Amino acid sequence: MPIDPTVAIGADLGSREFSWQESDVLLYHLGIGATDLSWTLEGPDLQVLPSFGVVAPTFHDTDPPPLDLPGCDIDLAQVVHGSQSISVTGPLPTSGTAQVSTRISDIWDKGKAAVIWQEAVATSPEGAELWTTRSSIFVKGEGGWGGDRGSSTPVTPPDRAPDADTAYDVLPQQALLYRLCGDRNPLHADPDFAARAGFPAPILHGLCSYGIVLRTLTEQLLDGDAAAVSGFAAKFAGVVFPGETIRVQGWREDGRVLGSATVAGGERDGAPVLADVVLSTAG
Repeated sequence: MPIDPTVAIGADLGSREFSWQESDVLLYHLGIGATDLSWTLEGPDLQVLPSFGVVAPTFHDTDPPPLDLPGCDIDLAQVVHGSQSISVTGPLPTSGTAQVSTRISDIWDKGKAAVIWQEAVATSPEGAELWTTRSSIFVKGEGGWGGDRGSSTPVTPPDRAPDADTAYDVLPQQALLYRLCGDRNPLHADPDFAARAGFPAPILHGLCSYGIVLRTLTEQLLDGDAAAVSGFAAKFAGVVFPGETIRVQGWREDGRVLGSATVAGGERDGAPVLADVVLSTAG
């Protein structure tokens, strides 16, 4: 069996030390379409969008993401990002050094696919927790062993007009830019690889859409204040092709922001991009 949950679940994926500089933060923000100087100009006013913490540990990687997970014999072409969340203990510094420890926290059997969950905790050199991420990958063709199907609670936006409703035009070269943030998966650059994975063309990184939506909601509903964000979670509900437009809607609700992201315009108008979007606020 390509996935052996008795080996995989709970497996320690080890720890790694990593560092980042202001220039990494600037590149990340440019990769998710930022233009405001609070995201794109070094100096005392530079702030860090919390989603940077998701990519910071692998920011300088130049090889495609490895899939050498204990108990999991899977191929990169089978895999798409399922969901992502991050929670932060405070504003992220514009430069620093940290250590991240990762484990496989769960595996769900969806019948025709498997969902592999990972949890990672980043700590400062002094041992203080900086942030925690939780992510899932959807592995096509690897379910059916009779395991737990898992559970989830859909996030439904309020039945009223959104408090923010705007759009972002994805650049034709957006995926080529964003891949410099440490994700060299050829699915986002190589047309032949994308075709083998079942797509008509390379697709935008899910984490790029994730960052675009968080940045947009922060700018639209939190006065562009990264420190007001304590966490961000979303499910990857569909793909975006470079050159398309992402419509971002947000609702203030019970001290947090609920969001929605869809494709706007063209033949795929209304196609889902992110679902179950929750931006938690500090306070």
